[in-house]
Amino acid sequence: MGAIPGNIDADQSPPLTVPLRHFLVGLGFLLAGAIVGVLGTIDAVSGNLSLAHAHLLLVGWVCVTIMGAMTQFVPVWSAVEVYSRRLAKTQLWIVVVGLVVFATALLVGAQQWLPVGGIIMLLGFWVFVYNIGRTLVSARPWDITERHFAIALGFFVLLTTLGVTLAIGFVSPVFRDLPVSHGSVRLAHGTLAIYGAVLTTIFGALYQLATMFTQSDLHGVDYSIQSLEEIGFPIGVVALAGGRLFELGTVARLGGILILASVLGFGVLLARRLYEAQAPWTPMLSRYVVVAATMVLWPLWSAVYWIRDPLDPATFFGAPGAVHLLALGLIGFVVLGTLYHIIPFIIWVHRYSDLLGLEDVPMIDDLYDDRLAAIDCTLLTVGLALIVVTDVVSLPTTVSLAGGGAVISGLVVFTANMVLVVRRHSPQPLLGILFDRFTVAKDGDTA
Repeated sequence: MGAIPGNIDADQSPPLTVPLRHFLVGLGFLLAGAIVGVLGTIDAVSGNLSLAHAHLLLVGWVCVTIMGAMTQFVPVWSAVEVYSRRLAKTQLWIVVVGLVVFATALLVGAQQWLPVGGIIMLLGFWVFVYNIGRTLVSARPWDITERHFAIALGFFVLLTTLGVTLAIGFVSPVFRDLPVSHGSVRLAHGTLAIYGAVLTTIFGALYQLATMFTQSDLHGVDYSIQSLEEIGFPIGVVALAGGRLFELGTVARLGGILILASVLGFGVLLARRLYEAQAPWTPMLSRYVVVAATMVLWPLWSAVYWIRDPLDPATFFGAPGAVHLLALGLIGFVVLGTLYHIIPFIIWVHRYSDLLGLEDVPMIDDLYDDRLAAIDCTLLTVGLALIVVTDVVSLPTTVSLAGGGAVISGLVVFTANMVLVVRRHSPQPLLGILFDRFTVAKDGDTA
């Protein structure tokens, strides 16, 4: 069975429907974003397709998943009640409405609606920040994971503020009297989103997950890497974002170097945990292998570009052509691997934990289909490799389409596997998880 360490208090978890609803909605946005991305390769969709594609994946999948994961993880890990269950439910739908309005406006070219969607998303994320922030305050003193989560919340506030400013800039000359340009704000906004909010959250979670599920401890050089990352990474994000915002090359270059060194170091730390793993291999750890390799390859590949010109929009994702390596190989595989544990874990706790010792119950890792997990991992890895190669080398469009098709197929298989877990084992029906009015009250899960 998947590990449930003794210092984890699963009784502090929020209602079953709250995190699972975030994850299922996030998977929907994941598939939508992947389809929009493939349509873009054949010019089947007009408008600001790349921006819609990025927001569907980054906001709709990654950030919504982070919202659900923090809502589940912080109370359980910190052994405190979530500050407000009502806010935890509300935050999701506010962000969903804002994102749907925003992405639709981008796809159809209705720019006048972009500020509306942006402001609604901001409100949703600020509700999330307030709720988790108040929850974290009651958990002090913080450990390294909680410190990372607190910093990530700060980045969420900054990036959404800049995001709304950008949205208004599409319909109003808001930058005319400001000492910054639309392009520089866009770079800073994206920097705070990907490197600030997302990677900071990932690092904080992996400090616990990588040790917990490999049943290994940090030792030796791991502590030096941790010290570098905990101090250097947030400083690097602020410096890179600030340098890009105000077009200060030296400041941005210093920030970029700190980020690259932190990611590289964390890749070594993660690889060491995987190499020293004492636990049975799981889909989570298999995907973390790809993550560790990406954490080493991406900074080594990107270093020369960020040192040369970190203000160049072409180097936003590091090396030109590294966008999918970073977005899918690092961020995507972390989220996919983690969901392979957290979704079955949540369902197992609410469905089977009280039956231990009374009757035979499945293990956590028995809830999903191992064959489907192997298939989606193979498809996603092959698809990632093909896409990254076509990002770097000029190859026929069919290669890129094959890579995109493999990724979409892998995501569909992954989604089907997770939906089957919910349908077969959840104490609540699928519609009950998504919408409260279909929820059947059981064990206090419908607070």
